[in-house]
Amino acid sequence: MKVSVLVITYNHERYIAQAIESALAQQTSFDFEIVVGEDCSTDRTRAILLAYQQRYPDTIRLLLPEKNIGMHRNFVQTLHACAGEYVALLEGDDYWTSRHKLQKQVEFLERHPKCAICFHATALIYEDGSHPPGKYPGGHQKEISTIEDLLVRNFMQTCSVMFRRGLFDTFPDWFFTLKLGDWPLHVLNAQHGDIGYIDEVMSAYRLHLAGVWSTQNRAKHLQETIRVLRTLNRHLAYKYDRRVRTSISICYCGLAGFYEQRADLKQARANILRSLIEKPLNRDYFQAQVALLLKLYAPALYRPLRRAKRYLGRKIQPNTSLQESPSVPSAK
Repeated sequence: MKVSVLVITYNHERYIAQAIESALAQQTSFDFEIVVGEDCSTDRTRAILLAYQQRYPDTIRLLLPEKNIGMHRNFVQTLHACAGEYVALLEGDDYWTSRHKLQKQVEFLERHPKCAICFHATALIYEDGSHPPGKYPGGHQKEISTIEDLLVRNFMQTCSVMFRRGLFDTFPDWFFTLKLGDWPLHVLNAQHGDIGYIDEVMSAYRLHLAGVWSTQNRAKHLQETIRVLRTLNRHLAYKYDRRVRTSISICYCGLAGFYEQRADLKQARANILRSLIEKPLNRDYFQAQVALLLKLYAPALYRPLRRAKRYLGRKIQPNTSLQESPSVPSAK
């Protein structure tokens, strides 16, 4: 088996058919299987999958636990059931938009034996129509990245990822304690090779009200990102400590901006100080850190400086810049 399509799903009645259809539609020169971990949904997700499995018994394999085991354990159990040389990830509420996705990613990995992971661009779909569709990653993305780049931010959407199966033996215990599963998984794989990028949109990531991660507020995102970064730093024996602490500093700076906008000055001051402790005057966020320090501790000085910057055409905008963080939510 060349590729295993790994699907995890829970209460995706509205979406699971489109996800499965997008996998079945793949046009490849090799065999692939679809392995689905259905975690005891309370809606019709399981019934829909059973119907698909009856129609495609040679392609679809279902894992149907008797009780809910949670997202991370469902993922690990499903991964262990995969037989493919490569594993392509697809969550039950996302879908693929190109029939040639699997073929192109396999060809990329076989051309680049030093790559452990391959991913591609993804369309961001806001189900409520609150934003026009976007593209992730935005801007310039290197064709080849490393684990050090990945420790700055997670630049891969889950539904775009394919990796070589069996790069590490077991998942560490800490993996099951985190709310984010995809970013730590990618780091575990990236310890064994580079990360390749195909600049073509071949999947769609849904943002909707049922998403576990996407519905949390900015503060919770940043706090969990910090916890993930500290956990990864320990796991990697602090080999990339400087890079990780820079990312943590940026997160604390983002938290300070979040609380300052909500007039919670106590939390804002605490977090800007934590940012400085982790990485004093981070060069990437120097202006944001200084602007927040002035705004929180010397507002009388901050206001005329801001007016001067406006006059010169270079506004200080700490709260806008601080809305970016090292982690983009890929887990629903």
